[in-house]
Amino acid sequence: MHAHVDSDAPAQDAPDARRPGRAPWNGLRGAIAFLTIVPIDGARDTELAAAAGWFPLVGASVGAFAGGMRAGAQQLLGPTPATVLAMIALVVTTGALHQDGLADTADGLGARGDRGHRLQVMRDSATGAFGALALIGWALLLLSTLASLDASHALTALVVASALARWAALVHATATPPARAGGLGAALHVGPIALGLATATSLVLALTLCGLAPGAIALFSALLVAALSAAFARRTLGGRTGDTLGASVAITELAVCVTLLAVWLG
Repeated sequence: MHAHVDSDAPAQDAPDARRPGRAPWNGLRGAIAFLTIVPIDGARDTELAAAAGWFPLVGASVGAFAGGMRAGAQQLLGPTPATVLAMIALVVTTGALHQDGLADTADGLGARGDRGHRLQVMRDSATGAFGALALIGWALLLLSTLASLDASHALTALVVASALARWAALVHATATPPARAGGLGAALHVGPIALGLATATSLVLALTLCGLAPGAIALFSALLVAALSAAFARRTLGGRTGDTLGASVAITELAVCVTLLAVWLG
């Protein structure tokens, strides 16, 4: 996870409480800049709290792009190569931020030692054995899951999973204190309004696109991952970091896709 910062932006483009009409637009711009590689002029780290409520919507857009890639490429290449392209689109669009968080978190949790040593390992830019295994497992499971779905269901799964994954990260952030004073884990504060907007968006997307029962099950799986990841982060690291937030996104995406596959095939 990251935020684009443009220090040369004119002062009049900065968020201003006296111009409430710009606040929603600033929040959406901030969410796009924070969650994707799309360049947004004037995005600020200070917009992060306002941006949080838009996370599921931006996630759904990322999933729609990846799902559209799968649908378009399948006509020429078949489901498996098209799914690989969709996964590449999913990772590239977000700058591999969540996969990086998954790898770093796996390395940290696999390290022997106290919380301080685990956090130190997670800050190392090199990917260790546990991180590599986590990425391989994530990629193989997601590939086999999405390749088992037809193009329409794969598109729906990617949209819903990508939206719920960003919502799960907000739940994770709400349920855990920062593990250290600096970094993204400490910077991401999710207020009740932002969490309410994100929850409402996630509910509408899941229940509308998947149907009542499958959507409810997908929501439950996302909430379960968020709760388990939060509890695990608190116990092993003392709280959240940017890496645990990214890992919660990657794991939730996978969990929701697997859950929907099981529901639809069942």
